Amino acid sequence: MLTRQQKAAIIVRFLLNEGADVPLTDLPDHMQARLTTQMGSMRYVDRTTLADVVAEFAQELEAMGLVFPHGVSGALSALDGRISPQTAARLRKEAGVRQFGDPWSQVCNAEPERLFPILETESAEVAAVMLSKLEVARAADLLGRMPGPAARQVALEMSRTASVTPEAVDRIGLSLAAQLHERPETAFEDGPDQRIGAILNFSPAATRDDVLSGLDENDESFARLVRKAIFTFINIPARVAPVDVPKLTRDVEQAALVTALKAAQDSGGELADAADYVLSNLSGRMADTLREEISESGPVKTKDGEEAMTAVINAIRTLEANGEIILILAEGDEDENEA
Repeated sequence: MLTRQQKAAIIVRFLLNEGADVPLTDLPDHMQARLTTQMGSMRYVDRTTLADVVAEFAQELEAMGLVFPHGVSGALSALDGRISPQTAARLRKEAGVRQFGDPWSQVCNAEPERLFPILETESAEVAAVMLSKLEVARAADLLGRMPGPAARQVALEMSRTASVTPEAVDRIGLSLAAQLHERPETAFEDGPDQRIGAILNFSPAATRDDVLSGLDENDESFARLVRKAIFTFINIPARVAPVDVPKLTRDVEQAALVTALKAAQDSGGELADAADYVLSNLSGRMADTLREEISESGPVKTKDGEEAMTAVINAIRTLEANGEIILILAEGDEDENEA
């Protein structure tokens, strides 16, 4: 009479012989160990016994009406989006489950920008294990970002990783993966620079200049980020490709475009350069028509000019959001992306 453990070994062996992908890693460690030991102790099963075991297994499968997820980890996966994030986070922490799969796979696939803050706070021993598990290029990138003394200490600890047990590496992986997923919830999706930049896009030029001057005095680095987030009429030559300029005449009323170009030309400087850029990249007939209307129009009030220029910027943003144009990266963003 075969035990259930022996029958399980027979079924697993049969499925593997048939080329099935059996996710045994989902089983608890002790069950994986018992199954492996049982398979190692068995030698031969005749066809009749195999057929009986397979038939019994098939009957048990057919008799199943409902299968619940295994453990708290499986239950959290099944209830994802149906219980509050706070409750799910608390249950994960209390149960210590592998909610997000193989921890080292997550660590190795994480961006260096997310790994480096963790690397800075961990001990040299943990950092050495982390770098040992990463691919060489990514490990070299992270090591190069560390201060000299810290990098040397980590390199020294790597020489001692030969004695680290698999269990210790597994625990370190779980801890690092948990830190990757323990980013606090925030009330805003966009960063502060994006939010203030969006507000300043719609603000009068005087207000925008005054705010940026104040930011320069108090936080120069933040002011630089805000300037990158700002997109105004002045930025059109640097951000809108020549081939995309004609699309503005379709999405902006001609009267508003004339007002915007007239106000920009009257203001002079960079605004006038932006107006010339728009006109020079339109078809000859359209450009001539606009130039004629501009020359015939009277002085433009500051408020009306700013509203017209904002309408042009809104049209550009809409075209970008719809995927009809791709804005050129602001100066400095190219270097950051390459880094």
